[in-house]
Amino acid sequence: MDKPSTYRGQHPTHRTRLPVVGDGPGGDGTGAAANRRLKHPEWIRVRLPSDPRFFEVQKLVHELDVHTVCESASCPNIGECWSRRALTIMILGNVCTRSCRFCDVPNGRPLPPDPGEPRRVAEMLARLELRHTVITCVDRDDLADGGAAHWAETIREVKARCPDMTLEVLTGDFKGDVAAVDTVLAASPDVFAHNLETVPRLSREVRVQARYDRSYRVLAHAKASGAITKTGLMLGLGETLDEVRQVMAETREIGVDILTLGQYLSPSKGHLPVSRYVHPDEFAALATEARALGFPHVEAGPLVRSSYHADGQRDIVRELRARTPSER
Repeated sequence: MDKPSTYRGQHPTHRTRLPVVGDGPGGDGTGAAANRRLKHPEWIRVRLPSDPRFFEVQKLVHELDVHTVCESASCPNIGECWSRRALTIMILGNVCTRSCRFCDVPNGRPLPPDPGEPRRVAEMLARLELRHTVITCVDRDDLADGGAAHWAETIREVKARCPDMTLEVLTGDFKGDVAAVDTVLAASPDVFAHNLETVPRLSREVRVQARYDRSYRVLAHAKASGAITKTGLMLGLGETLDEVRQVMAETREIGVDILTLGQYLSPSKGHLPVSRYVHPDEFAALATEARALGFPHVEAGPLVRSSYHADGQRDIVRELRARTPSER
């Protein structure tokens, strides 16, 4: 197994933090206005993991020194997902070159891409024997191709080791470079995903270095190239429902196939605060509207994330692949 010490151990420790269990200091709304944070409603509660399968996956992640967005981004669903042996691997290291104000992934100056990472990712997925999985990445604006070649090598390794598994790739915007998108698509992922995260009015504050026009260009290009496309929005950052509806209409107009809508949860006091908690009934109503717009598949709910329950989407992806792009 390829485990070069130059690359391994970029992070001091793997972490498993569940941000929705308890509110922390000032979380009860009794502190100073500057520290005031909304209490989590009862529909946003998770349990600490106890299933043996969770610890089996955790052990394997650490053994192969594979990064996951589940740990690095402090995803609240880690207990549920890892207990089903479902996870979202994060490639190109665990240090991001961007400073999105919603995200808990460390940012700074990353190391060069680890040439052994694609092989270890493929080995891990082969050992888990998954039907479908999602791979994502940190943004690598320090690389000329944004990490596209590393993406392609990872996809090829995974496809070789896991020929029956469907694979979704959740990429950054590559600064709008569609040639980089083509490099990724040439490796034949089953789903090409790129998240918009929020509505245009809030994008600069939330995503900082990203631009809406670049994100639309990337999604539209992937769709025009024949890919199954997917995007996701977080709610509760100060957007209006009409703004969400507008984005849903626009993304469907450019042909996005799969949409996810979930509640934004602030990882810490150093991140953007939650503006409001969206009731499950509102998510259900938005999902109904999205399906009426023609989205073939929608996942919407308080704890939905871009990869939430993606492990159960193999049949959906295969059905979409059987259709022509014009039929989707």
